[in-house]
Amino acid sequence: QVQLVESGGGLVQAGGSLRLSCAASGRTFSNNAMGWFRQAPGKEREFVATISWSGISTTYADSVKGRFTISRDNAKNTVFLQMNSLKPEDTAVYYCAAAYGARSYVATSGYEYWGQGTQVTVSS
Repeated sequence: QVQLVESGGGLVQAGGSLRLSCAASGRTFSNNAMGWFRQAPGKEREFVATISWSGISTTYADSVKGRFTISRDNAKNTVFLQMNSLKPEDTAVYYCAAAYGARSYVATSGYEYWGQGTQVTVSS
């Protein structure tokens, strides 16, 4: 059974940092692009960041560019999202996702597997 399990969420003050992890099990995703998305209450799920299978290429939403960093450790089948300078508008449930293949996508339709999400709350 394929599983993506996010961890590292929590409550943090504005300006603080969190590091999210996404551990995959059931199969290796070393040949797949991976992504992070988020969904705030009453809003649609939105793209945050994606990373190529090799880790060389990354893409970010404009709203997080310069503050968030996505990375991966293929040996551990794990993807990370380092979030710095957090703002109250970053409050959301954050989801990890594995793409259908090596290509990175900013749309949710490009992803085959999803985690259950981890809550990030940023207080002002």
